[in-house]
Amino acid sequence: MIFKVLWKDRRFKAITLLAAALAFVFAFMTVSYVASAQTETATATSDIYAKALGSALAVGLAGIGGGYAVGVAGAAAVSAVAENREISGTVLLYVALGEGIAIYGLLVALMIIFVL
Repeated sequence: MIFKVLWKDRRFKAITLLAAALAFVFAFMTVSYVASAQTETATATSDIYAKALGSALAVGLAGIGGGYAVGVAGAAAVSAVAENREISGTVLLYVALGEGIAIYGLLVALMIIFVL
C-alpha cells in the first residue's frame, strides 16, 4: 500500500522511471559492447544489435515486473505477519517467487545472446 501512496508523488514516479530507463540503457550498452567485440562483418552487426535490444528488453522489463511483484507481495506479507506470526515462512515463499521473475528475464537474455 505504501507503493500506491508513493506512486502519486511526482518525484517518486520520475525517479522510478529514470532508474528503469537507466537500467535499460546500461544493459543495451553492455551487451552491444560485448557483441561488437565479437563482430567481424558488417552484416552481422544488425543481428548483434537486435540481440542486444532483445536482451536489454528482457532484463529491463523482467526487473520492473519483479520489483513490482516483490513490492506488492512484500506489503501484503508485512500485513499478514503482523496479524499472524506463524505464517511468516509461507509468506516469505510468495515474496521469493516475485524475485524469480527477474532471474527468468536474465536467463532469457542469456539465451538470446548465446543460443540464437
